[in-house]
Amino acid sequence: VQLQASGGGLVQAGGSLTLSCKAPRTILSVFSASDMAWYRQVPGNQREFVATISTRGGTNYTDSVKGRFSISRDNGKRTVSLKMNSLKPDDTAVYYCHRKWGRESYWGQGTQVTVSS
Repeated sequence: VQLQASGGGLVQAGGSLTLSCKAPRTILSVFSASDMAWYRQVPGNQREFVATISTRGGTNYTDSVKGRFSISRDNGKRTVSLKMNSLKPDDTAVYYCHRKWGRESYWGQGTQVTVSS
């Protein structure tokens, strides 16, 4: 498995969760040079972009999560995290991490986030 996602669960609206994605089999220099991102998908819908962090730490978010979600990376641990605050029922989805480096493109297995109202 190239990417191992974890941290999903059931939380009430207004609560917080932190997702983690580890790339244990990726060479450190390759991970450091990779753009990392989180996407999410609701059954029946297309997978949608949530957040990305570049090799230099630049971040970008979809409008619906700006100010609530924060993406970060720890290259030494080959890990990217997504801190999610003020969660809403609309955030309910399977969350996937993604790594891109040159022509390499890998998806994690997904972790379920369920926000109850």
